[in-house]
Amino acid sequence: MTMRIPIDTATFDPWKVQALTHQLSDHPMLQLDRLLPFAQRHEKRGLVRSHSDQAKAGSSFHDAPDEHPNPWDATRTLEDIENAHAWVSLLNIQADPEYRKLIDEILDELRPVVTARDPGMCYRAGWIFISSPGAVTPFHMDQEHNFIMQIRGNKRLYVWDPFDRSIVSERGQELFHAKYSRELVTWREEFLAKAIKFDLAPGLGGYMPQTAPHLVENGAGASITVSFTYQTDATCKRARVYRGNHRIRSLGLTPTPVGVSPLRDSVTSAVMRGLAGARRMTLRARGLPTPPDTSARYAEASS
Repeated sequence: MTMRIPIDTATFDPWKVQALTHQLSDHPMLQLDRLLPFAQRHEKRGLVRSHSDQAKAGSSFHDAPDEHPNPWDATRTLEDIENAHAWVSLLNIQADPEYRKLIDEILDELRPVVTARDPGMCYRAGWIFISSPGAVTPFHMDQEHNFIMQIRGNKRLYVWDPFDRSIVSERGQELFHAKYSRELVTWREEFLAKAIKFDLAPGLGGYMPQTAPHLVENGAGASITVSFTYQTDATCKRARVYRGNHRIRSLGLTPTPVGVSPLRDSVTSAVMRGLAGARRMTLRARGLPTPPDTSARYAEASS
């Protein structure tokens, strides 16, 4: 079977930004006529995020919908996306049974190659972005590995090395993993000199590792982009270590940076895993909702 996102086990590095090609541009589920009814039902789930084209690279990614609101609902925005002056994200598309099948099709194709280098694929999810001409996705980073594929239109994707601490500091990483806060993920113009740039068009895409900072500038026409994301044993361990280091720092101590001592990282990860397991048991005993563990196949469908 031909992979619709061809990657090679010999060259794929799960922690390196890389360019890709794909064969999804004509997929019927990713065309605007199918996305319109999907957006309508997805908005009812509370899983549509949008802001106007007034958001810039340095805008707060978290606050952009409030600071630069899109006055239209998803239906009206997508019906006139060329003139809507808006950016729309259909979040956690795995919440929809029809689109969950699409995620499974693509990630099941990728799984053997990914797993050979990066085992434990979990928290599988998908995201679809529909953008007006010139709209910008502000500088930010995410907690998943990401295969991002351009379906319609053109855009420029800027990505940075997830290990470059001149872009996001250790404290920024700790705060992000501990509280999912991007407070210390802040844009500076001088970052452009270090960016890896991809000019995306239909049939082209890229791979971004966990917490690879990025921003996107849409081209002169409307755009549709899809991302297939997931975590692995390694990303979950890395997140646990950063959460542990955040706790250490909160005690007034300076933790060893992640990656400097693999042994120390393993100990911190094991301690944090044990604490999380104990917390789940306590919540379960009290009849309260428990957070998912790393055996979860799909990411939780929440905004």
